[in-house]
Amino acid sequence: MPDVKSIRNVALCGHGSCGKTTIADALLTLTKTVTSHPSVEDGTSICDFDPEEKAHKHTIEASCIHFKHGGKFFNMVDTPGYPDFIGQTIGALHGVDNALIVVNAQSGIEVNTRRVFAEAGKLGLGRMIAINKMDGDNIDFDAIVNSIQEMWGNKCVLLNVPIGHGPDFKGVASTLKVPDDTSGALIDPASISEPLIESIIEVDEAVMERYFEGNMPSNDELSRLIVQAVKEGTLIPIVCCSSKTGGGLAEMLEAISICGLSPADLPRTGFKGEEEITIEPRADGPLVATIFKTRIDPFVQKLSFIRVLSGTLKRDANVPASTARKGIKIGQLLLVQGESTENVDSAGPGDIVAVAKMEDLHTGTTLGEIRLPEMGMPTPMVSLAVSPKSRGDETKLSGALAKIVEEDRTFHLDRDPQTKELVMTGMSELHLNIIQERLKRRDKLEVETKEPRIAFRETIQTEAEGSYRHKKQSGGRGQFGEVHIRMFPLPRGTKIEEYAVKSRFHSMKNTHYDENANFLWIDSIVGGTIPSNFMPAVGKGFVERISTGVIAGYPVQDLCIEVHFGKYHDVDSSEAAFKMAAKQAFKQVFEKARPSLLEPIVKLDITIPETNVGDVYSDMSGRGGRVSGSDAAGGAFTTVHCEVPLREVTTYSRTLSSMTGGMGSYTMEFSHYEVMPPNVQQEVIARAQLKEDEDE
Repeated sequence: MPDVKSIRNVALCGHGSCGKTTIADALLTLTKTVTSHPSVEDGTSICDFDPEEKAHKHTIEASCIHFKHGGKFFNMVDTPGYPDFIGQTIGALHGVDNALIVVNAQSGIEVNTRRVFAEAGKLGLGRMIAINKMDGDNIDFDAIVNSIQEMWGNKCVLLNVPIGHGPDFKGVASTLKVPDDTSGALIDPASISEPLIESIIEVDEAVMERYFEGNMPSNDELSRLIVQAVKEGTLIPIVCCSSKTGGGLAEMLEAISICGLSPADLPRTGFKGEEEITIEPRADGPLVATIFKTRIDPFVQKLSFIRVLSGTLKRDANVPASTARKGIKIGQLLLVQGESTENVDSAGPGDIVAVAKMEDLHTGTTLGEIRLPEMGMPTPMVSLAVSPKSRGDETKLSGALAKIVEEDRTFHLDRDPQTKELVMTGMSELHLNIIQERLKRRDKLEVETKEPRIAFRETIQTEAEGSYRHKKQSGGRGQFGEVHIRMFPLPRGTKIEEYAVKSRFHSMKNTHYDENANFLWIDSIVGGTIPSNFMPAVGKGFVERISTGVIAGYPVQDLCIEVHFGKYHDVDSSEAAFKMAAKQAFKQVFEKARPSLLEPIVKLDITIPETNVGDVYSDMSGRGGRVSGSDAAGGAFTTVHCEVPLREVTTYSRTLSSMTGGMGSYTMEFSHYEVMPPNVQQEVIARAQLKEDEDE
């Protein structure tokens, strides 16, 4: 078990094709951890071992490697570069202390570069930037550095500078300890040394005062303060390298050793009950660990990847888990190297290990008595109805997709209550295509899919009231229930619990709310016109109608119902009668309250060559989108920010590729719901009615 201060846990992040995986493979060779020369192009990469990754030649899942160098123990997590797989990157960032954000020297800052930089910042990780592919052609190094500093500020400072570029790239020269011979350097290292030192000492006022009085900080002071500066974000070191030639990689490892945060430098916070607790990374402390990744290997063996934050996790130990009712027994601990594993007996603070076949462990599970904050994931919004090509494979398909749900927190699986279809929802068309490839390869399942389904919602625009009497008499005991309701629209984004407290119903004891549907119903019955034992059935009637919709079969949200009167019969009233009366009252009043459809609006950050900016503006206008602005993305690229209805961009990757000759990229995430334009709304309702008629 390595000393906690000597551990460096690092996630390799950045946009697709910036060379992250090649860096990881090259570091394994450089440190003599492997004797081969693994290659993404040759399909021999240690990190990209999945068949889909080999076929597409880009990372789809985060993968873990480890090695020793210079007295330090490195755990590195290689992450996907395409925004379609951002969930893997977010999970990986929860398992490390540092993010090495890789920038392609030829294309500069791209869409996902910005995304991962921001995600790492949210978690308070130490951030470094690596400008890779310095051996490439057509590199404007000054422009890249300027774009980085324009984007993230002058706290981004070169820790070394390249000696030559393109075919003439020979290595790097330090700006902290400037060498005697700096010939060939693209920038004079001495000119960077002063702003670098100022960024380092900014975290210590006493040292800074002495510096401005002419006293240089000692090497020990610089070593201590550079870590503090990275931790506080006043310094984001930039290093340069070529993953292909190996130039600058040894210096990059040295930089991570010097500047990177150890687990001891980044204590986390958690909760014990309602009390906030600082988690100290001590081997003798209470056990706190998190599952940051789940993988199902080809032998259908579930691997749960664990980052230990505090305490010592031992093989065969019984530990509490946030997703299990009682303590679970941890099996054999595994140290993971790509797809290979080796057994270890224990893991301490900072260690990353895995356990196999633990069904109670899921991505986001906390081990120990202290609860960690939720691992936030983006909302997937692109859906396909899926069914097996071969009849009789329905159960097999459900099981195979359930495994993918375990692996991928941005993949959701639902059964449509109205159509009974199995619906899979992911981040993009590409995301769902890769999942279909995995089903075919891993589970020998070929599937059929229908056109993307959008998560529309139904709501109301005005207040209305009404009633419904359910009465049936056909011999024997009859059925009777009468429900009177008032219905009110809720503003989009209302926090339902707060509304219940602040509204005119705040004094009502019988309020019931569903935060997922943003739905509130209130029992304001007086005088027992509906006996209290029938009110739960009334609530069930509302909930059933909310899930199936009224005008087009979509779930209902953003409304409040007050049940204020009713009638019952001593003999014929029953729960079933009041449930039916509530469902029908809901339907009739909903139809009087100016019903409308809501549609999801997504945020798009589209990075394209500057020459295509006009094309994107025009295209977004034609899709009903709103452009909120644009930023220079470096390297003659621009990022355009816009909001657009999801229905208009479910297959946007094809359009963008055609528009930009394959040079464009984008990220998409859910923003909010808006009322759909009337003409589109009519079309959706008409299609829903036609389908309902066909089903009948």
